[in-house]
Amino acid sequence: MATKTKTAPKWEIKDRSYYLINGKSPLTYTIKGKNIFWFDKEKGYERELKYTLNQKTCFVDEFKGDARLGHIVFEDGVLIVPKEKQTLQKLMSLYHPDHGKVFAEFDAEQEAEDDLDIIELEIDALNAAKSMDIDQAEAIVRTNIGSEVSNMTSKEIKRDLLLFAKNDPKLFLELANDDDINIRNMAIKAAELGILKISDDQRTFKWASTNKKIMTVPFDEHPYSAFTAFLKTDEGLEVYKSIEKRLK
Repeated sequence: MATKTKTAPKWEIKDRSYYLINGKSPLTYTIKGKNIFWFDKEKGYERELKYTLNQKTCFVDEFKGDARLGHIVFEDGVLIVPKEKQTLQKLMSLYHPDHGKVFAEFDAEQEAEDDLDIIELEIDALNAAKSMDIDQAEAIVRTNIGSEVSNMTSKEIKRDLLLFAKNDPKLFLELANDDDINIRNMAIKAAELGILKISDDQRTFKWASTNKKIMTVPFDEHPYSAFTAFLKTDEGLEVYKSIEKRLK
């Protein structure tokens, strides 16, 4: 059976818009219109590119006669290129090395697809937040605002949880699926309530009542991350159960 060969997408004659990526929108911004090179796989060598106002191609080796150099200037982060300027459009869309690094072409269909993905992610996050129990909600909100969560009512925690889910749905869902976050929250609460004590140098956990050492934090590790990992070990299981009982 013959194999199907992929064909390049057909070039469409239309107006095109380009925008600076990473939220940049200076009053004016100029990108390179000369001293650009593109590797031509069919010919097997690099070809020089240049944007001109009087040539029908952007490939220097196809120029006929003198070339009048043009400038590629974005205004307020945007460059609109009408369909009549095919040389500039093809340079921008097909060959320019800054495409995808400095600027991108606006694609209405792709933008709509991206917007839909974001909306669906937000819905998933809000639904997860709405059905979440208060202990897990507190654990997630704590990652966002710290120890202030200890002084909040359950309604305030739920409110902040929903706002977190709406404003950063991707991070929220990652935290919601993190098995360690509840253990970490329990450890922090135990320290806040005086059940645990952590040394001034953040290297040692002790029982506050007896001053007995529980564990030493390995060098270069976050204290509560290390303590969370310890509580999941066979050695730390009894400590975990003891903390859990004292918090009830």
